[in-house]
Amino acid sequence: MLAQVGLLGLSQAGVTVAAFGSQVLLARTLTREDFGSFTAVLAVVSLTAPVAVFGVSELWLQVFGQEGARAYRWVGPSLRLAGAVCAALLLGVLAWSAAELPDTTAAAVRALLATVVVAQAALALAGAVRQLRGDYRGLSALQLAPHLGRVLVTGAVWAAGLSVVAAAAGYAVVAVATVAACLLASREFRRGAMPLEGHPAPTARATAPAAPAAPADVDTGPRPRELLGAATPYVLGNVCYLLGIHFGTVLAAELLGGAEAALLAVPMAVLTAVYLVPRVVYQQYLLGKLHRWAGSDAEAVLLAYRWGSAGMVALGAVVAAAVAVGGLVALPLVFGPAYRDAAPVLAVLALAVPFRFGGAAVAALLTSGGLLRRKVMYQAVGAVVLLAALAVAVPAWGVRGAAGATVLAEAVLCCLLWVAARRGVVGDAPLPTWRDLRRRLSREAPRAS
Repeated sequence: MLAQVGLLGLSQAGVTVAAFGSQVLLARTLTREDFGSFTAVLAVVSLTAPVAVFGVSELWLQVFGQEGARAYRWVGPSLRLAGAVCAALLLGVLAWSAAELPDTTAAAVRALLATVVVAQAALALAGAVRQLRGDYRGLSALQLAPHLGRVLVTGAVWAAGLSVVAAAAGYAVVAVATVAACLLASREFRRGAMPLEGHPAPTARATAPAAPAAPADVDTGPRPRELLGAATPYVLGNVCYLLGIHFGTVLAAELLGGAEAALLAVPMAVLTAVYLVPRVVYQQYLLGKLHRWAGSDAEAVLLAYRWGSAGMVALGAVVAAAVAVGGLVALPLVFGPAYRDAAPVLAVLALAVPFRFGGAAVAALLTSGGLLRRKVMYQAVGAVVLLAALAVAVPAWGVRGAAGATVLAEAVLCCLLWVAARRGVVGDAPLPTWRDLRRRLSREAPRAS
């Protein structure tokens, strides 16, 4: 377990360094106006990613965790759903780029970055496939490769002094290559023949349609209404998550201009890198296992609540302190003197880190514990709090107001999720002690070896 989590952690460390390096190279190459505009468009495109995949990747983790190989019946219909939504969004982004045609540079950047919509959707689906197989080495490589490609692009832009349009074109090339790699990585899964971690190997293609006279719930795929009902909570939850990451930058660009948006985009890039830690532990490693444990191993779920959530809050506090203090020196040094005013913004945003770490821990328990709709409802409440706070704070206090609004929304959401997990997942069950955790780990060690 530690080796697998460590591998994912190293991969995400590489992703963090690569993503941060790309931001640094672009910030030092482009004007602050172009950099702010580029990151704002990329933020808008990133907000479409969960809608493009329509929650299918998380849905796969749930249904395969519950049904094993029989869940292959979901693959065909869910892929068609994700493909149709992704195509519609791609057309929407292209139409959005056409609205900027008097400004050919802005229109070209938007049109080229539209390819990122498809790439992010493909990456989410292929990542879920690697998780279901238990192939964390493949998952790590799949996640790291696009960011390394972006580093090469931004390095070339910086070395040759190219324009913002050239940077967008390079990102488009990386996006197309990412889609091709994801299709190759999921080929066996799409055929219904891939072995699944924690389940017996499939003996036949589970997606094959049943005979007309067979009962509807034997091997046929889900009905469209059933598929939409199962996937919608996931897409709504992901949209709410990404609103907290990107919407502040988008609003700042609209109200304050690209130069001011850049002062928020840089700290948010740091925060996004930090937020990869809970995503590695819960979304990429534990979530599929939590789905299996929810119906068969109550002790493991309680241990995850008692020690996992407390540990994530403590880790978040340590990381927040390091980010706040280190940013005062690192941001002007790395990004240049033009970004000196971004350091206080990062110090404010760092207050959100413990809330995000703790919230991620309990949110995973709600997702796997049959309380997904309640979790999404609370995420929607957090998104409403964020939007209302941004509407007040950005016009009044600029980018620092946007940072304060982000912290407030994270605190509200974390409290709501924690209370829901305590009541809905734990209930009256006694919480495990440190001795219970040590006993569990010692029991799992021989099995893992």
